[in-house]
Amino acid sequence: MALAFDEYGRPFIILREQEQKSRLRGLDAQKANISAGKAVARILRTSLGPKGMDKMLQSPDGEITVTNDGATILEQMDVDNQIAKLMVELSQSQDYEIGDGTTGVVVLAGALLEHAERLLERGIHPIRVAEGYELASRIAVDHLQHISHKFEFGLDNIEPLVGTCMTTLSSKIVNRCKRALAEIAVKAVLAVADLERKDVNLDLIKVEGKVGGKLEDTELVYGILIDKDMSHPQMPKYIENAKIAILTCPFEPPKPKTKHKVDIDTVEKFQTLRMQEQKYFDDMVQKCKDVGATLVICQWGFDDEANHLLMHRNLPAVRWVGGVELELIAIATGGRIVPRFQELTPEKLGKAGIVREKSFGTTKDRMLYIEHCANSRAVTIFIRGGNKMMIEETKRSIHDALCVARNLIRNNSIVYGGGSAEISCSVAVEAAADRYPGVEQYAIRAFADALDAVPMALAENSGLQPIETLSAVKAEQIKESIPYYGIDCNDVGTNDMRKQNVFETLIGKQQQILLATQVVKMILKIDDVISPSDY
Repeated sequence: MALAFDEYGRPFIILREQEQKSRLRGLDAQKANISAGKAVARILRTSLGPKGMDKMLQSPDGEITVTNDGATILEQMDVDNQIAKLMVELSQSQDYEIGDGTTGVVVLAGALLEHAERLLERGIHPIRVAEGYELASRIAVDHLQHISHKFEFGLDNIEPLVGTCMTTLSSKIVNRCKRALAEIAVKAVLAVADLERKDVNLDLIKVEGKVGGKLEDTELVYGILIDKDMSHPQMPKYIENAKIAILTCPFEPPKPKTKHKVDIDTVEKFQTLRMQEQKYFDDMVQKCKDVGATLVICQWGFDDEANHLLMHRNLPAVRWVGGVELELIAIATGGRIVPRFQELTPEKLGKAGIVREKSFGTTKDRMLYIEHCANSRAVTIFIRGGNKMMIEETKRSIHDALCVARNLIRNNSIVYGGGSAEISCSVAVEAAADRYPGVEQYAIRAFADALDAVPMALAENSGLQPIETLSAVKAEQIKESIPYYGIDCNDVGTNDMRKQNVFETLIGKQQQILLATQVVKMILKIDDVISPSDY
């Protein structure tokens, strides 16, 4: 620790308890930070692309997650280093904004850091490297815009959307039925999309999973699915043209807020009290019947007596339905949530074509389907699978596919995948580097080399010769100046990504490059790390 001296030459201390703190300065600090960032990127590098490996993570309480979604892996890893935490946040911001490409963005940031380290060792100032990267990222983003394609889609022509969702799903565990899942995701998004405003509210798409069955049994329900059954086993299991009363008040006698005590000393008084309670339940059930409800969905429980009365009066009911599900049911059926029985009116009832109870396998598990609703803008994707881990991973994969479909509705430009966009950008950035005199030129060239890391990792993970494959594809792109050639990961026999139908969203790719560059600039600008030393 360097001491400071006052004007009389007396030493004084700047940091409190400085002997208990460790400090890294200058190039050492930058190298330590870069190696932390590279370590995180190296973990994710093997799970990039259709042949990428999965990671198995065990939480402190023994729960196991198997996934190859970059954001999930980093979120579950207990990262301690501050710079590594920046990489975790990088993949999360890509997940929040775009939903796909969370692994690629970290791999790209790791490659940029690796190339920056070489430049720093040659004595180039970190700020000049950061500026060069910034210039190069602008060139790459503009070039992506230049090579992108717009495609038209409509409610009756969903093939382009399905193709792009299939590309997203091909790198997941679920790739054997990617076609069916991509169609489900696209139909779900189009069901809730507002095509005039080009907006999609993903909250209206509920993703439910149930262990059992096989992945092919996954279905899209135009309505709401709730993991509940009718409150009485003898209530009807199938109701057509249901009018639904959605209640947030319990079917119970009112309880005074203050402490109270009722003295009952004769049988007559007890009878009176019982009759009073029964009348109370009677009135409640009658109110529901009077407004024309044929199904009651309640947020709270019922007394046994209320349950019995509802069954006798032929009024099916469901109890203990969660608040979020109630809201979705209200949106789907066009009903209003009623907080008090006094406020029940026929206008507040929701309408659904069919309400049915379905049981699964031999487990006596039952679920309630509310379908053909008045307002079909709330849908449910119901996932089946062999075990819990599979269902969780399928949920994450479906979420990625939903996000991709949403991004395409917002902005219908695509670039071709399989590393072709990165190779094309790398060639463009390399060519543009000659226009910049000065030290920045080195950084711009380094950026071009770093962009090759993504196709290189794709080739490596697919078991191909990475350098040979990349050089061959790059040479083909330069010779024919066609930006569609990428890495043939699935051994189809052609490098043309148009024939392989491998697309990615333009905004997703641009966001990847911008986010990775921002994080790398931030890491390069740190030249002093003061941390409390470990005892």
